Amino acid sequence: MSLASHFATSRCAISFELFPPKTEVGLKALCDNVTRLKQFQPAFFTCTYGAGGSTQGATLDVLQKVRELTGLPVASHLTCVNSTVGELEAYLNQAKERGTDYIVALRGDPPQGTTEFQAVEGGLRYANELVELIRKQFDFGIAVAGYPEVHQEAPDAQTDLDNLKRKVDSGADIIITQLFYDNADYYRFRDNCESVGITIPIVPGLLPVTNFKQATRIASMCKAAIPSELASAMTATDDPADQFQIGVEHARAQTLDLMAQQVPGIHYYVLNKSDAAAALLDGMQTAQPA
Repeated sequence: MSLASHFATSRCAISFELFPPKTEVGLKALCDNVTRLKQFQPAFFTCTYGAGGSTQGATLDVLQKVRELTGLPVASHLTCVNSTVGELEAYLNQAKERGTDYIVALRGDPPQGTTEFQAVEGGLRYANELVELIRKQFDFGIAVAGYPEVHQEAPDAQTDLDNLKRKVDSGADIIITQLFYDNADYYRFRDNCESVGITIPIVPGLLPVTNFKQATRIASMCKAAIPSELASAMTATDDPADQFQIGVEHARAQTLDLMAQQVPGIHYYVLNKSDAAAALLDGMQTAQPA
């Protein structure tokens, strides 16, 4: 099944993002959570890898396990960081051999301790170059990243949009957005994309706020704003259970509003857990149009 075809029906397709756990205990928990998440009929699962490609092998291990557990398509993240073209090609060949269906093609963040991305000798500088490489040599479905609140390194929204258009024109099938907490940011971004001729599915990415301190750290890393009302509600209590419920209710409200606006799909950053996603999605699938 092609990546874009998941979003070609009236049903809002959902997907989940994972990361490679560091321990056997973490892997067991991940498998349990993936099995639980399967009940919501996701279109596919994605898996990231560590900074600089430090867990690429583990990413493919996780994806192979997820495929065995669910029978669903899987997608590997791939970045340009610390990789030559030859190394990227080798990883893509390995991913294909191990049953990976799709690639989330990213430039990647600058290595820790640096503030500016630098391609290695024989490597790639931009995500659109990675998309071109994949499209010319492989038959993976390709997802790329979009930034409703503008990429933290972009000087302005138009430059960021121009960069996204290059990725799309290079052969991307879908766009998955960075996390956001105000749906107005997504709708504005979607309209701006349409204005420059981007017509592929733009899938909103959501990360439920279940721990305010953790969410604030993650949001600051990707230049995502937490609405003042949500921040006030979360900081008004020190009870973890209360914070969890507030965050789930906000994410559920986001999800219902996005579905009402007929988004093609929603991608959930679940941090290898299932409680928040299960709580916000419970009973929601039956409400989706067939």
